[in-house]
Amino acid sequence: MPVSSTAAQRKYSAELLYDRDCGFCVKSAHFLQRIDRRGRVRIVALQQAGATERFGVSRDQALEQAWALDSRGERHAGAGAVNAVLSGAIGTRLPLLIYRLPGIRQLQDRVYRWVADNRYRLPGRGGTCAIDGN
Repeated sequence: MPVSSTAAQRKYSAELLYDRDCGFCVKSAHFLQRIDRRGRVRIVALQQAGATERFGVSRDQALEQAWALDSRGERHAGAGAVNAVLSGAIGTRLPLLIYRLPGIRQLQDRVYRWVADNRYRLPGRGGTCAIDGN
């Protein structure tokens, strides 16, 4: 049975909630924009009016870790959010599927937690950097 043109147009996409006051977060968001050649990832600063409400998280939750909403209506946090937006950027859900494998999830979650806990010490321009005015 052929895939309808409507179904073919519904590619996986995601929105990322990030901290624009974190240089490492800004640098990471810039990287996502560079690899997202089909415009499937939307980057949203948590400091933007209404952003945390859109993602269904508190400001404290948004400062604790990255959040993503995908085109399937799923909400992802931490390493899962990174994998969701990476999946959108490269046009395949493979990173998200690999993340869900036993052992891989735990390893990525640990690495993510270390990065999140140390993000203000990691390379990147600090201050109130913004991406395209977000």
